[in-house]
Order: sequence, then structure tokens, then C-alpha cells
Amino acid sequence: MIIDIHGHYTTEPQALLAFRDKQLAGLADPTRKPATTELGIADEQLVKSVEPQMKLQKERGSDLTVFSPRAAGMAHHVGSEATGIEWSRMSNDLIHRVCTLLPDNFAPVGQLPQHPGVSPKNCVPELERLAKLGFVGVNLNPDPAGGYWTDPPLTDKWWYPLYEKLCELDMTAMIHVTSSCNPNFHYTGAHYINGDTTAFMQLLQGNLFRDFATLKFVIPHGGGAVPFHWGRYRGLAQEMKKPLLGEHLLRNVFFDTCVYHYPGIELMAKVIPIDNLLFASEMLGAVKGIDPETGHYYDDTKRYIDQLRTLSEGDRHKIFEGNARRVYPRLDRLLSNRSSRSKQF
Repeated sequence: MIIDIHGHYTTEPQALLAFRDKQLAGLADPTRKPATTELGIADEQLVKSVEPQMKLQKERGSDLTVFSPRAAGMAHHVGSEATGIEWSRMSNDLIHRVCTLLPDNFAPVGQLPQHPGVSPKNCVPELERLAKLGFVGVNLNPDPAGGYWTDPPLTDKWWYPLYEKLCELDMTAMIHVTSSCNPNFHYTGAHYINGDTTAFMQLLQGNLFRDFATLKFVIPHGGGAVPFHWGRYRGLAQEMKKPLLGEHLLRNVFFDTCVYHYPGIELMAKVIPIDNLLFASEMLGAVKGIDPETGHYYDDTKRYIDQLRTLSEGDRHKIFEGNARRVYPRLDRLLSNRSSRSKQF
């Protein structure tokens, strides 16, 4: 099985976006607030909306996408905490419906109702609800301020109530920022990569996993600048009297393959241990065009991994399936239960 652990619902129905516009307009003018949270989206519309993703799954040879709300759409810095809770719940409910309708194609990951300056423990009720709905993970924003980094670093005890619940529920978190409201940082070209790199450095500086040995983080987009500067981070850890990175972070921190050229994937496979690499494409995400140098889509990342001659078949299996099932234990249980049921019939 080929599992893509990083997909977003970028083709959501217009009714959801229209609700969001009215919801935010209602903050300034209560008469513009939506009258209902019922979107009126039929199951057939939901299936139709994800046909582009399913078409590319088939064409590019993947089987299952770990699927979450649009990353830029999370927008934790927009609106109030109350509107964020409502928005997160509605977005997550659509993900749940898509994954229930198309369980062979999608597995659900949710967004958290984070808000700048608000304790992450306020996200626990939604996290518990997602667990009951069968979600396999969540996206965790290290910068709810949208480019201004006003909340404490990820290693601060500010975050501990959320981490405790993630561990209790065996829920994996992808560290993923949302859109940027700071004009200095383009959201996909700068803010996302900054977020990935900053999160890794925060984790390096702290000792978080002494307190949370089973906590699992995935850093997307190839880890930002981290693999290219691996020697820098190894050296900084040494200067800070930290353990070697393998012991200090790599039992708990993993990286996806959303890197849009072969040399980048080749570098990752040389630098990052294979056990820490998970296949992902962010399909229909940040970069949708065709590379004029190759004639292939930039985000067709499977073909880059297929070209890696240094990988054994065992290593290839780890990247495409084995690591995902190990890093996302709830996904593994979901797939195992599904396999057991199919064998009964």
C-alpha cells in the first residue's frame, strides 16, 4: 500500500467558504452572521468535490491519503476563539464525512481550534471528539498568530495539557502553520518553511520528549531547511550539551517527502534516517504546476522516491507504508481492522 500522509481538502464545496465569509463578516455586523451552521452539502457533492484527488491517486500510484482541512484555511489568527471553535468543528465534520464515504481513499486528520494567546488546553474537547470519530491525527500550529510567533515555544509547559491528551489518545500531530498575516512572509514559500525549521529548532533546544516519550510529531515539507543544514543542527545540539539527534529527537520527530524536486528527495534520503521518512505529496496543495525541466507535476513526489536507486525494497516499503503505520498508530489500527473485516467475508 502507498500511503500519502499529507493531503488537504483544497477542493472543498463553495458552501463551506461562503459560511466562513458570513461568519467573519458577522463579527463586525451581527446582521450578516449566518443564520445556521447547516451547510446543505449532499453526500454526492462531497464525493464529486474530491474526484480531482482520487484521479491523481490513481494516475500517480498512491492508495490512501491522510486528509485534513485546507492548511491556509485554518487561519487561527482570524476571528475570535468562539468562531474558531465553530469553524474547526465544521471543517472537521466535512473531513469525517468524506473519509466515511470514501474510506479506501482517505483517512481523517483534524484541525484544532487554536487561537493566539489562548491556552492549548482549550483544544482538548475537540481533540477528544475527533478521537471518538476515528481521526488518526491532527494538525498542530506552532504559531497561531499567523507569522508573528507570539505564543510560547513548543517545548514550553503552556502546551503540556494538549500533549498529555495527544499521548493519552495515541494521536499523532503534524506541525503545520496556517496562512500568514505578516506581509514579510509568503505563506507557502516562506511562512510554511519557516514554521517547519523553527519547530525543529525549538524541539532541539528543549527536552520535551523526556516528559512525553510517546509523543509523535511529523514536520512537513521535508522539514523545511533542516535536512540541508543537518550538520548545523548536529553541531548546535553538541554545543548545547544535548544528546545526539538520534536519541534526542528522532524517536519522536519525523519528516514527510513534500519536496518538489528529485535532488531534494535524494538529499533527504541520504541525511535523514529512513525510519524517519514518510511519503507525502501535499497533492493539490502548495505547488500545482508542471516542471518544465521534467514535464511532470512538481508535487508528483512518488516518482522521485521511485528513482532512488540507493533504497532497498525494505526501505522503500518503510517510506511508502511501514513508517506511516508506525508513526500513526491509530491509522495502523484503522487499516488492520479494515483488513480483518474484509477477510471475514
